[in-house]
Amino acid sequence: MSGRRVRLAAIGDILQLWLVTGLAALTLWPIYQSSAFIVLAVTAVLLGTAVASFGAMFRWPAWVVLIVSVAVYAAVGVPLAVPGKAIGGLLPSVDGLVDLFAGIVVGWKQLLTITIPVGDYQSLLVPALVMLFGSTVIACTIALRARVGEFAVIPPLAVFIVGILMGPSTPGYPVLLGTAMLVACVGWISSWRWRRRRAVNRVRDRDATASGFRFGVELRTLVAGVVVLSLAGGGSIAVASTLTPRADREVLRNVVAQPFDPRDYASPLSGFRRYLRDDRVDEVMLDVTGLPAGARIRIATLDSYDGVVYAVGSATVDSASGTFVRVPSRLDQSSAGSDRVSVDVTVEGYQGVWVPTVGIMEDLSFSGADSTRLDDGFAFNDTSGTAVDLAGVAAGDSYRIDAVLPDDPSLDTLRTAVPGSAPVPRIADPPEELTTALDGYVEGVDGAGAQLVAAIQGLRAEGYISHGLADDEPPSRSGHSLDRIAELFSGNRMIGDAEQYAVAASLMATRLGFPARVVLGFAPESAGTGSTTVVRGSDITAWIEVDTAQYGWVAVDPVPPVRPIPEEQPEDPTPVSRPESIVPPPADRPDPREEQLDPDTTADEPQAVDAGLEVLLQTLRITGVVLLVLFIALAPFLVVVGAKLRRRHLRKTEPSTLGRIRGGWDEFADLVVDHGLAPPPSATRAELAAAVGTLPSRVLAAVVDRAVFAPDAPSEADAERVWVAVGELRTSLDSGRTRRERLRALISVRSLGGGSVRMLLRRPGARP
Repeated sequence: MSGRRVRLAAIGDILQLWLVTGLAALTLWPIYQSSAFIVLAVTAVLLGTAVASFGAMFRWPAWVVLIVSVAVYAAVGVPLAVPGKAIGGLLPSVDGLVDLFAGIVVGWKQLLTITIPVGDYQSLLVPALVMLFGSTVIACTIALRARVGEFAVIPPLAVFIVGILMGPSTPGYPVLLGTAMLVACVGWISSWRWRRRRAVNRVRDRDATASGFRFGVELRTLVAGVVVLSLAGGGSIAVASTLTPRADREVLRNVVAQPFDPRDYASPLSGFRRYLRDDRVDEVMLDVTGLPAGARIRIATLDSYDGVVYAVGSATVDSASGTFVRVPSRLDQSSAGSDRVSVDVTVEGYQGVWVPTVGIMEDLSFSGADSTRLDDGFAFNDTSGTAVDLAGVAAGDSYRIDAVLPDDPSLDTLRTAVPGSAPVPRIADPPEELTTALDGYVEGVDGAGAQLVAAIQGLRAEGYISHGLADDEPPSRSGHSLDRIAELFSGNRMIGDAEQYAVAASLMATRLGFPARVVLGFAPESAGTGSTTVVRGSDITAWIEVDTAQYGWVAVDPVPPVRPIPEEQPEDPTPVSRPESIVPPPADRPDPREEQLDPDTTADEPQAVDAGLEVLLQTLRITGVVLLVLFIALAPFLVVVGAKLRRRHLRKTEPSTLGRIRGGWDEFADLVVDHGLAPPPSATRAELAAAVGTLPSRVLAAVVDRAVFAPDAPSEADAERVWVAVGELRTSLDSGRTRRERLRALISVRSLGGGSVRMLLRRPGARP
């Protein structure tokens, strides 16, 4: 091959690899969704191609290509993958190089423990740069230098698979992208096999006419292969579309342990009265600048209640509010409201992993000496609006919050509210004392929203506030377990504080059908916009949020106002005596209870499950799934075998005797091609038989030639003898070969080119 044709072939290979790599890069787009990723992908592919091309031109050994690749990676990696630490946006810095090479090891897990899209946050673009640059170098090197160029498709295919595994649970255009990748990979492999076959044929036959004819045959073979692949792929897609998956797609970010598990920490509601002790009640917890009037400060949202502790949900108990992830960019909360605020918070006496926030957070940025440490440990749950920091905030830390204040309706507006459908963990059943009180609150009230308002108003009207910490306060036990909630409603005075009332209101709302959760936070008196509000321990409180179909999550305050607590009333009132009736029932009237039959409870008893039948059904289910998977995997090969069987049947059932004889020879010629023998282009029957090199093949060629060129029409016996000979020759071609070689001949598509495809599409008995 001339140098010009070699260069053209190399350019064609590079363009095909760019296409395959581009499809692989599309699986990474849902992870980043940033213009920085587009720049990185294009630059990485171009630089990787350049390194591989120079290596091929100057025949560098593998270790030289590796060293050059590392040098290029270090030179351009910081501005591409760690743009925040690039000097002037173009030159690498020392800190940037540290993050660049550290990201090769730790960037993968960080990418799986952060909410997506990540954009160009910190050094999370490093895994994308490593995959795209490295796969391009390896793939182009294989294509330009290796003898078996088909393997060049493996690196982009690996990137494609990794992108799927590290991507979101809900894929975008999976069928379209998967089909495009399949066609591109098959096209690459087919082009290399076609090129190798043409080179062999060109060496065997230099005749231009024969070569041109061979090109047409190969083109038809390629078309036939595409048709077979399309049929098999279409069947697989149809089956996959019909079988609806039972669960969401499992990806790596669903199985990798998240950086923060709330179950590792005590429930913040358990320490409610810690803020109200004498030594902390007046202590300054936070200094907040820009807090709007009436706004509350959220510490944590709790939605998991086991009857003892109300806690922040955990991903291990299927709670969406328990999954905390790092936030790479600003969140869009515009749908929650239009009133945006920016609040500056300085931590004083407060400390812990729970980061106090205001409204619905869009962005949070730390400042001060520990800002880097706090940024690395910050995580957020957008479902509940709870923020945490693994490093913990303490005195001296400061941060700014950009948030949206929700448009919460008033309590009276909720009379027409309808329960929403937000998923929350199932909580413990309320005590009987609470349900009795709730029945009294909602008696005669219609509608879930109106009943919720009646229950909240009942708590506010009948409840009294006592923390039980001062000598002049009535006893009020801390905690919010079921027995403490039962105690709240059991006496003739309802005494507790926000800890008990919030839990009681949440249990009532849940019983009325509203998804509910408890929120712990501060409710200070705002000093006004632009002024600094001092948040003290006495400002601690708790409230609930209920999900409604009209307004979404709505904050509701069930805590009664502070007012004097009346004296305790006697609990044992004087019983009222009633005269006993002495009128006996009629003597001739039988007791109806004696005539009652024992109730038939057989319908309530669960039927015993036949263990043998259950095992059989499970075995059949597993067997069916395995057979379905095998059928999908073997579908392309079954299509090839089916096509050959139909072709053989059509040839053997030709209407004319001469047609059956010719069909027998064509069947033998196709068997020769499928078994890997390469007859000369445009070979006659005698030449093909000579290439096979057996006496029966020469006899068959002579018989067919005599039948075709003889002046008399052949007999039926001649056609039968030809097909018997074809069967014997097939056996002789298989003899001496391994089982694998016979299987390859059976599923080979070499003979499915040219007129074979047209023959498969015509009806039996029709003339060719």
